Amino acid sequence: MLSNRESARRSRMRKQKHLDDLMAQVAQLRKENNEILSSINITNQRYLTVEADNSILRAQAMELSHRYQSLNDILNYMNTSNGVFETEDLPVTVDPFMNPMNYLYLNQPIIASVDMFPY
Repeated sequence: MLSNRESARRSRMRKQKHLDDLMAQVAQLRKENNEILSSINITNQRYLTVEADNSILRAQAMELSHRYQSLNDILNYMNTSNGVFETEDLPVTVDPFMNPMNYLYLNQPIIASVDMFPY
């Protein structure tokens, strides 16, 4: 009779220890779950910030692209209508860069890239 009671007591102790271990595991898993959720929230916030920054940069890149195209259109127009504004009354200058009618330096296209502008 004594050994049966002792066996039942050990069995209850094992069950209690197993229950305590499971409760500790639940607490640990909940803690890890909260840490993961916090990490996900931080990552989502960073993603939204980067996405907003990318939208701004895309808009700036489009604006710079339009400006670049407009400047190239102006240069092409000026190069094709090179002799339209020349008259005999204009003074002749020695320095070709000081002569506003000398468009040879305008033959070079504007080379620019979005990567050149740090924002």
